[in-house]
Amino acid sequence: MLLRFFYDPKLAQASYFVGCQQTSEAIVIDPARDVEPYLAAAEAEGMRIVATTETHIHADFVSGSRELAERAGATLYLSDNGDADWKYQFVDAYNHVLLKDGDTFKVGNVKFETLHTPGHTPEHISFLMTDTAGADRPMGVFTGDFVFVGDVGRPDLLEKAAKIANTAETGARQMFTSLQRFRELPDFLQVWPGHGAGSACGKDLGAVPSSTVGYEKLFNWALANTDEESFVRDLLAGQPEPPRYFAMMKKVNKEGPAVLGRLTLPEHLPFNRLEEMLAKDRPVVDTRTASAFAASHIPGTINIPHDYSFANWAGWLLDYDVPFYLIVDQHALAEVNHDLASIGLDNSAGYFETSAIEAWASAGHELSCYNNVSTSEAAELVKHGEATIIDVRNQSEWDEGHIPEARHIMLGYLAEQAATLPTGQTIIVQCQTGGRSAVGASILQAKGFPSVHNLMGGIRDWQLAGLPVTDGKPLKTD
Repeated sequence: MLLRFFYDPKLAQASYFVGCQQTSEAIVIDPARDVEPYLAAAEAEGMRIVATTETHIHADFVSGSRELAERAGATLYLSDNGDADWKYQFVDAYNHVLLKDGDTFKVGNVKFETLHTPGHTPEHISFLMTDTAGADRPMGVFTGDFVFVGDVGRPDLLEKAAKIANTAETGARQMFTSLQRFRELPDFLQVWPGHGAGSACGKDLGAVPSSTVGYEKLFNWALANTDEESFVRDLLAGQPEPPRYFAMMKKVNKEGPAVLGRLTLPEHLPFNRLEEMLAKDRPVVDTRTASAFAASHIPGTINIPHDYSFANWAGWLLDYDVPFYLIVDQHALAEVNHDLASIGLDNSAGYFETSAIEAWASAGHELSCYNNVSTSEAAELVKHGEATIIDVRNQSEWDEGHIPEARHIMLGYLAEQAATLPTGQTIIVQCQTGGRSAVGASILQAKGFPSVHNLMGGIRDWQLAGLPVTDGKPLKTD
């Protein structure tokens, strides 16, 4: 048997390639939208991808299951649990098997047993895997978004992201019941989860890629809590805001993502089209670093730096129904396009190279900038009533402690709440260390605010400078 681990650090998303070396057949579990790495692995190992499966209808990325069914002829093994609202709607076009609790299937000599493990979502399943060529007991369990290293899947996404009322507590109680079943599994089983640290599908995921059932029984907070009422309260408390695009991912993965084949790049546009796009109020995203954008940028553009948080904030801030444009370095274009496609943002209508910024200025147009201010400068402005601080962190971070004079608007909601901010005063945007607030500063500038600053070092440096914060839990300083 062959087991390969694939990981997208930008989405904190894990997928798995399992092959039977005796029959040269393979399956991919929870595939990402870009299936080229799996096809390459199959070719390198002399295998055929004959099957694909996923643990649930994903909310945080576009699944590659349909892509593999289309391009590799893979049979779809998908959950048939949950109510009618959460059934896969595209499967009839492909060879498929719908799975209930206890169902088994084989890929070569590798057997998979289906466990219905609701809680994160009603249809969620996990898979016990046994290599029957040499064993009569399972080696491990693919847990998807059920059990992570040190955490469990959040049960509130249907309510918060998909807006299905009164489902969070129900999901939390289902999770409690599912964990009783997990406790009955043998300690020696390996645990292969669907996400690692940084995923919004839980609140405290570990950075280690795998674990064991026995280790999680000992050290996973959720498995240590055996009282249902306190477990439900603890699980629902402190969950991060689900990115806005999660609702779209649920819809896309349920109805069936568009089949892409090989990714194609957006159209290259000359810089003189920029003015036209901005005049039409079309979103133009500058993907350069925050420091480069702060120093000089085209008015009306917003800054989402192409870093590990790029896909997350693009999903928060861009509309799936409105064409958008990119300003991007040529060498980064393919990766930017890949990251957008991973969350289904296929509506990029074109891109401008970063040289367009210089060309814009050379054509006589003005460029904009914003100031990065120190904690002492920000404190002075606030002290004299010359500035308003906007804290764009998550609710749980705000609750841990915040600058007393600050107002809280989480970054994902800043654009829609910008109209509530004072226009005759300097706005200082603040987060934990200065990254998210840089995106926020660009949003407010694009909205026409005349005086916007970014707080360098965020509340971390504010606290290190001995400036006051509200009483709360100790603030993180790393």
